Amino acid sequence: MGWDIEPQHPAHAEPGSARVAAGDDIVPDALTLLGESRAAEIRGLIRDVPDYPHPPVVFRDITPLLADGDALSDVVEAFASLHLADHRADGGLAVAGEIDVVAGMEARGFLLGAPLATRLGVGFLPLRKAGKLPPPVDRVDYDLEYGSAAIELRTGTLHPGARVLLIDDVLATGGTARAAAELVERAGGRVVALAFLLELVGLGGRDALTGRTVETLLRVGS
Repeated sequence: MGWDIEPQHPAHAEPGSARVAAGDDIVPDALTLLGESRAAEIRGLIRDVPDYPHPPVVFRDITPLLADGDALSDVVEAFASLHLADHRADGGLAVAGEIDVVAGMEARGFLLGAPLATRLGVGFLPLRKAGKLPPPVDRVDYDLEYGSAAIELRTGTLHPGARVLLIDDVLATGGTARAAAELVERAGGRVVALAFLLELVGLGGRDALTGRTVETLLRVGS
């Protein structure tokens, strides 16, 4: 379980970011909320597989991270820390931005989104690939590099005006994320932010999401 990435120029840690091994092209971003040492440990759980499935692709396997209970919990905590405000007088936590629901993009967005929703004390909505949900559904079609796709949400599951945090594992070109945001808004929701475990810098994902709040825990490339 992971993603395919063309080789990037090595990235170097910026002031305040976690220390990375020399030549490492993955640099912690918001993951540094956990501290430099812990961020580096979690990055180390992402396995780099050169030339898979074919040269010159580098496959980033997140299975070891997902299989480590403490690491998965810390990743969820890092995402949550971006949206948890100060403790309330009653001992609870106020949610910054008043998030009503977390919506995950199929499929790895489900793995991160459901525990994040639990941590924030809100509900979770799966945004599914076309044909995976019974009707009626809200749907957005979008173009891929080699073809087209669609993303769907069960009609009526998102309350009008609901404030939504979108999440997925990786931000690449931004096509799926942009379609997901459009789907949420078409269904009557409002996108508070889009959160990703990893951003592939240089593929234009942020440009595709211009005007929206984008949050990433790790970056590939400079």
